[in-house]
Amino acid sequence: MSATRMMILGVVQWMQPVHGYDVRRELLNWDADKWANVKPGSIYHALRKLTEEELLREVATEQVGARPARTTYEITAKGAEEFMTLLRGNWWHLSTPPDPFMAAFSFLPVLPRPEASAALRSRAAQLQAGVERLREAQKADWFQTKPTFVSWMWELTIERSEAEIRWCERTAARIESDEPYLPTDDA
Repeated sequence: MSATRMMILGVVQWMQPVHGYDVRRELLNWDADKWANVKPGSIYHALRKLTEEELLREVATEQVGARPARTTYEITAKGAEEFMTLLRGNWWHLSTPPDPFMAAFSFLPVLPRPEASAALRSRAAQLQAGVERLREAQKADWFQTKPTFVSWMWELTIERSEAEIRWCERTAARIESDEPYLPTDDA
């Protein structure tokens, strides 16, 4: 939730005054649901909760025609302080998010070797496809209008993916060569 809190507080501070719909649209435009685990369905709930906690304030609620009412938000001084605390915490402290793949990999000996190596090679191929999509997107005209730091974020994603691709390929080769999974009692 802290990433979601930080992202919502930051977007409201950046775009204020802003409708909840625009906060949601902006975060989805950034694909924050993929890399920051911001769930699209939780954004309106988070806006209400942040308002209850006096980190945001409702500026106005308006309804145009038959459309649902839209509430406009601004960040409070307390909210701006909370945003900076979360922002600095995420900049200065290393946090490793839970990875379901690591949980599955801990049961490597349960899978037949051919399936385990095939799964790793498939993972590498999926990661490579993602790298290629990002590289192609970087060539698009619309990408040139994005802030420079967005390309730096994509660069980090590409480099992390390429490192994992190399690891998957290397580990698949180890599995295929019948390298033991567990230490032997030969000592």
